Amino acid sequence: MATQFITVSLVLTLSLLSMDVSLAGRHLLDTPPAPSPPTLPQIPSLPKPTLPPLPATPALPTTPLPTQPNVPNLPKPTLPPLPSLPNPTLPTIPTIPQLALPPLPSIPTSISSIFPNIPITIPTFPFLSPPPSATSP
Repeated sequence: MATQFITVSLVLTLSLLSMDVSLAGRHLLDTPPAPSPPTLPQIPSLPKPTLPPLPATPALPTTPLPTQPNVPNLPKPTLPPLPSLPNPTLPTIPTIPQLALPPLPSIPTSISSIFPNIPITIPTFPFLSPPPSATSP
């Protein structure tokens, strides 16, 4: 109910809005054209300033990098061997007995087998058929 009210109010609003917009467009078409804007005076070109040359950068003295001290070689540690563990045995899974299921019931595939009292043919209505041709003797 609420969605129908919102739909009807939206259609009504859009139809009234389109009427106002079309009247405003017609009014704009009836107005005389606007005068052309005045021409602006030309801006004179300014002379380019000349900059003095940049001073040369002084050369920085280079100092040699100090040498890195040598890292002494450390002896590699020896680890004791890992103890051997016995392989664990997994418990056996009990077997589940197979159950015999009853067969599924058959599903009807036609409408007449589901609803036997519903007619399948469409009845003809006299007001939908053309009137009989009148023959005058």
